[in-house]
Amino acid sequence: MRLDITDKKLLILLQKDSNQTVKSLAQQLGKTTTPIFERIKKLEKEGLIEGYSARLNAKKIGLKQTVFIAISLQGHTRSYLEKFVKEINDFPEVVECHRVSGNFDYLLKLVVQDIEAYEKFIVTKLTLLPYLGNVQSHIALSTSKETNQLDLSFLG
Repeated sequence: MRLDITDKKLLILLQKDSNQTVKSLAQQLGKTTTPIFERIKKLEKEGLIEGYSARLNAKKIGLKQTVFIAISLQGHTRSYLEKFVKEINDFPEVVECHRVSGNFDYLLKLVVQDIEAYEKFIVTKLTLLPYLGNVQSHIALSTSKETNQLDLSFLG
């Protein structure tokens, strides 16, 4: 799908606050509501907008610890990879799972209540996966930037 300047501006506005009304978005873009509504529906249909959600403050709801886990699998067959991803996706503590290049196969991001909850995750879930190789954990001490907004400046 080819994006024009209005599409780009619309995506930027929705990333900042997806709770805005179509009327508010249209006003900011200098357009009427109907074409903006239609653009949003087209962007959704084309898969550029995958969904909408509220961004929660993890610490305020009791999820105070972020941990990154680098994982190597024992094997690299399609079967190993598919089984690993399927099981990892079932763990609610895992908020991100990335297949990466380099010394590890996957990088996970966990958000849990505390170190004890992290340890429980390792002992009762992660280490029970039969195809794990090397596992390295990295505990986040603080976070200076965390966003889900994508830089769209390359779109011109």
